[in-house]
Amino acid sequence: MQAEAKLIKALQSPKDRETAFRELVSCYKERLYWHIRKIVLDHEDADDVLQNTFIKVFRSIDRFKGDSKLYTWMYRIATNESLSYLKAKARRNNVSVEELKQQQLGQLESDVYFEGSAIQLQLQNAIASLPEKQQLVFNMKYFEDMTYEELSGILETSVGGLKSSYHIAVKKIKAFLDQNETI
Repeated sequence: MQAEAKLIKALQSPKDRETAFRELVSCYKERLYWHIRKIVLDHEDADDVLQNTFIKVFRSIDRFKGDSKLYTWMYRIATNESLSYLKAKARRNNVSVEELKQQQLGQLESDVYFEGSAIQLQLQNAIASLPEKQQLVFNMKYFEDMTYEELSGILETSVGGLKSSYHIAVKKIKAFLDQNETI
């Protein structure tokens, strides 16, 4: 039995669930954290969303049918949780999601958990200028090196549509960086 199938079986077994869940968290927490962090930008928010994601995974694991890989299913949950979190936080602050992300980008430079250079900050600004779907596709393809097939499972979009979104996102980022080039 392959490792993922064995883990899923253990997660769905009341007797083995807690041990298997600790293994699942250990295997995926870092990858999911960075995926979430690229969406919500703020470290504390990313931690909150990661915790919410694992709670939802734990509560929903019995309904996992195995139609996709386990990590694809968890990434879909993490993506949806991240987007919902941003929308709720924007509503609480009486701003749009775009305004919230701009505020967070402004705070990124002073974030003790951000170790990026000025160039990385500029790239983050370029990514933030993209529509939400293009941001997701670009981050997962460029930073996480996911295949279009994996992206299709997570974002529930056709491979052709994802290729187009990524290509357009790359062009927009290049244009943004060219326009905002600092010497």
